[in-house]
Amino acid sequence: MASMPVHKYRPYAPVALDSRRWPARVIERAPQWCSVDLRDGNQALVEPMGPQRKLRMFELLVRLGFKEIEVGFPSSSLPDFDFVRQLVESDLVPDDVTIQVLTQARPELIARTFESIEGARRAIVHVYNSTSTLQRRVVFGLDRPGIVAIATDATECIAALAERSGRTEIVLEYSPESFTGTELDFAAEICEAVMDVWQPTPERKLILNLPATVEMSTPNVYADRIEWFDRNLARRDSFVLSVHPHNDRGTAVAAAELAMMAGAERVEGTLFGNGERTGNVDVVTLALNLVTQGIDPGLDFSNLPEVAAAVEYCNRLPVHERHPYGGQLVFTAFSGSHQDAIKKGLAAREAAGDVVWDVPYLPIDPADVGREYEAVIRINSQSGKGGVAYVLQHDYGFDLPRALQIEFSKTVQAQSEASGGEISPAEIAAAFEAEYLAVDSPFGLVDYHVADDGHGNVVLEVSLSESGGVRTLWGSGTGPIDAFVDALRRDLVVEVSVRDYCEHSVGSGADAAAVAYVEVLTAGRAHFGVGRDRSIVTASLRAVLASVNRAIRLDGLRCSGMRGSRPEENDAEIAV
Repeated sequence: MASMPVHKYRPYAPVALDSRRWPARVIERAPQWCSVDLRDGNQALVEPMGPQRKLRMFELLVRLGFKEIEVGFPSSSLPDFDFVRQLVESDLVPDDVTIQVLTQARPELIARTFESIEGARRAIVHVYNSTSTLQRRVVFGLDRPGIVAIATDATECIAALAERSGRTEIVLEYSPESFTGTELDFAAEICEAVMDVWQPTPERKLILNLPATVEMSTPNVYADRIEWFDRNLARRDSFVLSVHPHNDRGTAVAAAELAMMAGAERVEGTLFGNGERTGNVDVVTLALNLVTQGIDPGLDFSNLPEVAAAVEYCNRLPVHERHPYGGQLVFTAFSGSHQDAIKKGLAAREAAGDVVWDVPYLPIDPADVGREYEAVIRINSQSGKGGVAYVLQHDYGFDLPRALQIEFSKTVQAQSEASGGEISPAEIAAAFEAEYLAVDSPFGLVDYHVADDGHGNVVLEVSLSESGGVRTLWGSGTGPIDAFVDALRRDLVVEVSVRDYCEHSVGSGADAAAVAYVEVLTAGRAHFGVGRDRSIVTASLRAVLASVNRAIRLDGLRCSGMRGSRPEENDAEIAV
């Protein structure tokens, strides 16, 4: 087997950080969120958003609760410039929302950026230049002082324009682009040089944004770098420490969470992680991860299907079916053991009246994000008794005894294997009906009468349909079921006995019905039958008869054709 060309790659250098603090910390509050869907996300689309889709995305972000929204790169294109002007001139930005605009560190682009935000109440001007060793060498051909000069010259330009910005409050954000590829000491040097020019204060903070423009290390190393900044930069009370993780290694969410533990106060990301290459950090996942820990994220994802639909419309990209929280299948269990555990967990929680969510395999209540329990369990060939039982109970009201769950799940599995796909709840219900309820051959219940024999026993006269005719049986016992079994014993050549019986009601009021489950033994073999009727006696007799009919069909059980003798009624009055 050929080996991968690992000789071409070098491991990422660890951070020399003594007594790191972040591993012992716990996230206790949500960060400041900044959505970059309209800029970082938009530039990564096959078909970038037009004005209509941009406005819909902006309105969605506002409705979700974002207070900082990067709305574009106005110096890069006329559509971006026009969109920012539309927001400002049409007064579409709520008073508690700050728009953010991105610019490269070039005077003419900075000037154009300020033109786009003229008249805004407040705006974050986000300026960046690349600082990585690789880009210094192969892109810019500059040494460290040359790269620092780009950043400080841009900051001086922004400061001058901010002085002339009129009523618009300007917040500066600086990003050493490709921070993950930059030496820590140089990243600190350039950030402090920017602060020397801007002169932030605790009342007028600057945002220092440390992007994993390309994710190059394990999340713990990224956290080490963030903690190093948190501990070593001067004027710590005068800047907001922000992170902007990308997902090249597939660990952006973990990197963001560890960065928050390491001192990051602000996170830039996109809904469902759209962005260049493998994407930006996923704000939906980050926020709902906080919810599962009992932390208010400050964002409203209570109707996640609506959010996903809007994002799919704006981005013209699908949300993956297995995407955390938002995917169509994430609250769906196919595995039989999972289904059984979910069913029992939901039942236990309902019975206990618990407020705290604690259900196996479901880290969050689907209802809290706008999903319905109907989608929690779906059935295929990998499913077991728990999933089948859940569907029948939740959708149709049947609360199957455990042994019947096991037995019927095999029927569903065989049906799924034969079809090669998923079995719908309606198909499960139809199979259950055909196998256990609508079993009226060779015998069907026509009518019956019960009476008290005067000695504490029940006398039963029952009429059964058989081959187009009617067969009448008599029996007695401690109750209607016992009397019916006695009647069947008199009429069959084999013993019939009830091994298990249970019943429950379905529905309420005028629509209420009784469901009875009976397991009978005939010739040493067990068979289930189910009966349903408004009368519990009728439901029970139908269940017994369904069991016997199944025994006849499955085991070849034969009837003798003998007639049992009618018990003495002792002048008892027969009642229907």
